[in-house]
Amino acid sequence: MNILGMGNALVDVLIRVEKDAVLEELRLPKGSMQLVDEVRLKEIEECVGGFERKLVSGGSAANTIHGLAELGVQAGFIGSAGQDAWGEFYINDLKKNGITPHFYESNKATGRAMAFLTPDSERTFGTYLGAAIELGPEFIAPEIFEGWSVFYIEGYLVQNHDLIETALKLAHQAGCVIALDLASYNVVEENLGFLKRVVPQYVDIIFANQEEALAFTGKAPEAAVDELASICRIAIVKTGKDGAWVKSGNEKHHVDAIEANCIDTTGAGDLFAAGFLYGYIHEFRLRRCGELGNLLAAAVIEVTGSKIPESRWEEIRKKTQE
Repeated sequence: MNILGMGNALVDVLIRVEKDAVLEELRLPKGSMQLVDEVRLKEIEECVGGFERKLVSGGSAANTIHGLAELGVQAGFIGSAGQDAWGEFYINDLKKNGITPHFYESNKATGRAMAFLTPDSERTFGTYLGAAIELGPEFIAPEIFEGWSVFYIEGYLVQNHDLIETALKLAHQAGCVIALDLASYNVVEENLGFLKRVVPQYVDIIFANQEEALAFTGKAPEAAVDELASICRIAIVKTGKDGAWVKSGNEKHHVDAIEANCIDTTGAGDLFAAGFLYGYIHEFRLRRCGELGNLLAAAVIEVTGSKIPESRWEEIRKKTQE
């Protein structure tokens, strides 16, 4: 089986800062994700011009797809990028990892997420969406979904209702299993009516953290996974260092987190989804799928950024087969 993802194509610019004062100077509240325009992006880039930085092709769904590709899964990604060096970097990085790109070429600059990492492992984002939000329903053609087994969507796109509903309908018609990550509690709150309409109609697998699950159901994690599993085939509620609840039908498990030396939580939920979906497409038991989600999440929080280094993947691949 193979997996096609869709999400915001953002180049992550990772910058480690030693003092919170840098964030105050940049007017970025610590721990927040602030959307910025081109003017603010330029201001931020000028302020941190002398800082060491690391570039990776990011975005929530893309992080998941990269993880799946590292595990040997045939994968593809739908996104939008500008016709610039940033977009070229992004698409080439997908291809380098064996991921099939389906991209709309925008006249806007490629999206960037300026990610500031403080010594306490907290992350703060100044995000310029740019070309990423140019992806529209008119680009989503039925043939894109032909031959794919699973279609995975990041919740950050949910605010574009026409795009999401078009993609869901076409993926459903193509026979894809549809998985959705809710992405952020504020996205859920702002689009609750839409989500409560389309999730029962189209979504087979739903991922949420405890804040997103609370926003959707008004309930604590265990009760929330019960409600989500009543409208989807499989429901997952992640509870950070406490692990995750997973449920399908009458089968429910709490899966303990794996102890890890947390350096940066960026990408933890994205890599959890990669591990879980890997188990799903290989028809592993539900608890084992949750365990693989925790395995990948634990690995990514021990490094800076949303990508697990190649040096660690061989060990992870072995553990997926145990």
